[in-house]
Amino acid sequence: MTVRIAPIVEGDGECEAVPILVRRIASEIDPRFVPLILRPYPAPTTRLLKTGEIERAVETAGRKLQGQGGILVIVDCDHKNGCPAIDAPALLTRAKRARKDLPISVVLAKREFEAWFLAAAESLRGKRGLPEDLSSPPNPEDIRGAKEWLSAKMSPGQGYAETTDQAALTALFDMKAARRADSFDKCYREIRGLLCLLRGSPNA
Repeated sequence: MTVRIAPIVEGDGECEAVPILVRRIASEIDPRFVPLILRPYPAPTTRLLKTGEIERAVETAGRKLQGQGGILVIVDCDHKNGCPAIDAPALLTRAKRARKDLPISVVLAKREFEAWFLAAAESLRGKRGLPEDLSSPPNPEDIRGAKEWLSAKMSPGQGYAETTDQAALTALFDMKAARRADSFDKCYREIRGLLCLLRGSPNA
């Protein structure tokens, strides 16, 4: 049986990066495990928080799945007064109410997806124009502007480009190191759990 995932993501960069992340975690479960990831549906958190919007997004994802597979929501939590521990459960409750028939996981990156790269910065040394002595900041999820942090570290005149660098760095960063960031640890566990559930295997 083919495992099918329909992602709902923050923006264009995540449309390319999230499928890579899911496949990397699937390969840790079993190197032969390659889930089918449908084209992600972009919908930023600020939209999903509005009345009826996450419901609309999961309905669209559910139609694409045709009742077979799971829905994965990965969006940023950088809006005013945003808190992953509060906003994610609220969005999950609404999403499940809209599609009771499908397994759904909701993950909010604290600040930005790119904060997870900062948490594993040492594994990105010398990659994509980043310096060989790159070091992770003490509290990567507390930094506002992770994209700008990466840009400032890159070669002069280069800068971080979400549409190209996000997917490339997602393929490279050390996921184990990134799990020191609480929201990535949550992300890793949610993706692994969803994949194992759909595959019918223990979440070992």
